Amino acid sequence: MPEQLSQSQIDALLKKMASGGEDVQEEKQKIKEYDFKSPKKFTKEQLKAMDGLYETFSRMLASYFSGLLRTVCEITVVQIEEQRYYEYNNALPDTALVGLVEMRPENKRYEGSTFIMDMSTSLGFYFIDKVLGGPGTGFNLSRDYTDIEITILGNIIGKITERLQETWQNNLPIEAKLAEIQTNARLLQIFAPEDVVLIVILNVKLGNQVEGNLNICMPAEFLESVMHTFSLRYARPAKHQDRDKEEQKKRIILENVCESDMELRVIFDRFQLELRDIMSLQPDDVIPLAKRVDSDVLITVDQIPWFTAKLGQTKQKKAVRLNDIVNGDEVI
Repeated sequence: MPEQLSQSQIDALLKKMASGGEDVQEEKQKIKEYDFKSPKKFTKEQLKAMDGLYETFSRMLASYFSGLLRTVCEITVVQIEEQRYYEYNNALPDTALVGLVEMRPENKRYEGSTFIMDMSTSLGFYFIDKVLGGPGTGFNLSRDYTDIEITILGNIIGKITERLQETWQNNLPIEAKLAEIQTNARLLQIFAPEDVVLIVILNVKLGNQVEGNLNICMPAEFLESVMHTFSLRYARPAKHQDRDKEEQKKRIILENVCESDMELRVIFDRFQLELRDIMSLQPDDVIPLAKRVDSDVLITVDQIPWFTAKLGQTKQKKAVRLNDIVNGDEVI
């Protein structure tokens, strides 16, 4: 505890101060600047809830991109910040690919709104090259998109919109629909220049080849109207999920998996030969096998035993008839 001053000590100190004998040091306070023209509309808790929402969206989107492009995809939420709409619009490049997504809540108490989704040019050209069968190397381009390229990317952004709807459905019943694709950011007159928007910046990394941003612009007016129900549902999620929603999730996952290419291989028999015998093999040589032609063969899916089958023929083509499912726990 600090020592208390007596009355005489206080009088002496005041006398010194009046005569200039003591320097009075004013306590410096840290002043935080506040812009009254751009008041913050969202609390830290609300921004944290939005961060959790788009973390889930990032995982779903990374799974879709990995299946589509056959490469490892990592998506992270870099930043969520408030801006004026003109600041966001002025930062867009002239060759930006922008998708306008209509968000319509099922509850008629809430009015619908439009989200803006823009993608880096490097990501756009990489998607085009990979989807069309290319190696994914010609993505450092600075030209405008052609009509065919816009159609291809529009289909991809439509799939992204489906994942966005699925993510929001966990917190607010809503319908998301891709309304339009724009390539000229200067023609976007969706909001007033002074309107406050919330920007979600997602970093997309595709293998070791390309890295870019996928940004989502959301109007603050819409978020303020639905944030109170959203925050409560996010803070205390229901233990028992809706069965219809769960079935819809499973269906979306199954659709993504069904689009993957997998190798099926029919294995008739296995045997070992010495290297000298293998080196001496010639065309028309006969190798005896210790297996009957009418016995079961093994079918592997990506080197994993999956089925047993019988050899056969249909319409003058070799074929197999599946017999049973095996316990595929061994990689061949």
